[in-house]
Amino acid sequence: MGQNLIKPISNPFQNSSFLPPIKNTYSRTEPEETPAPRPSIFATLRKPPVAKANDFIPLFNDCITAASSRTQEYLLFKDPENKLCLPLQVFLMTYITQSVCLNMTDTFNCTAMTPEQRILLGPDWVWALLDKPSKNPRVQIAVQVLHLPEKEEAEEDSAPTEAFSETLQLAQMESSSRNMYEKLVDFCTSIGKDCYALFLFFGRKNDKGNIYGVLSNNFEAAIGKCNKIDRAFIENFFKGSRYLHTPPGMMQAVVTRKDHDPLTLMIKFS
Repeated sequence: MGQNLIKPISNPFQNSSFLPPIKNTYSRTEPEETPAPRPSIFATLRKPPVAKANDFIPLFNDCITAASSRTQEYLLFKDPENKLCLPLQVFLMTYITQSVCLNMTDTFNCTAMTPEQRILLGPDWVWALLDKPSKNPRVQIAVQVLHLPEKEEAEEDSAPTEAFSETLQLAQMESSSRNMYEKLVDFCTSIGKDCYALFLFFGRKNDKGNIYGVLSNNFEAAIGKCNKIDRAFIENFFKGSRYLHTPPGMMQAVVTRKDHDPLTLMIKFS
């Protein structure tokens, strides 16, 4: 009897000829750039930030720093004849030049008075914080410069009589009943509480090389008490002052003051 021999079937996977060729279907490609997200419709509804009223303060401080530093060179200069009276012009022109370079004149401008205006009204110049877009002054600071007494006397003595024009002489006659301090206070009072009188001291008795100031929108209160407004009255504010503001601190106090509130500050500018 013959035996049926069953031959085992060989594993087809052992023979590579049974396998179809494997192709590498994955190729290395550079990643595609993700497109930038489109702005949300709500983003178009946002309004650009509006400049705040005190954005000009750092620029104002830069101008004051430049003007004060330049003026100190003249305050500390030893004049043999004691007749050099240029600091007022130096301070004002340095400030104006710097403010023009910083493009701040549309926000905070400076108007220098003519000799006639100075005699009639009192200020040497007026600073004004302007409203946009009307450019109307919102806050004004009328500045009167006070030199050391010996400097003021030298300036008055050095001015020849023929240098005064007829207009200047008429201005002096018109305002002869009041001193320069009272004229400045009257000028500010006529405008209102948003106009401040600033007496700027170019040197003081015990500190001839620095610049100080007394600012107030309430000097007229002294008139109501029958006090005479003169240099001694203004310098007396320093005696009771425990703190001297910086120029930016002064401006910050001015722009944040509530309407009709009195404000009086002592400032050191240099």
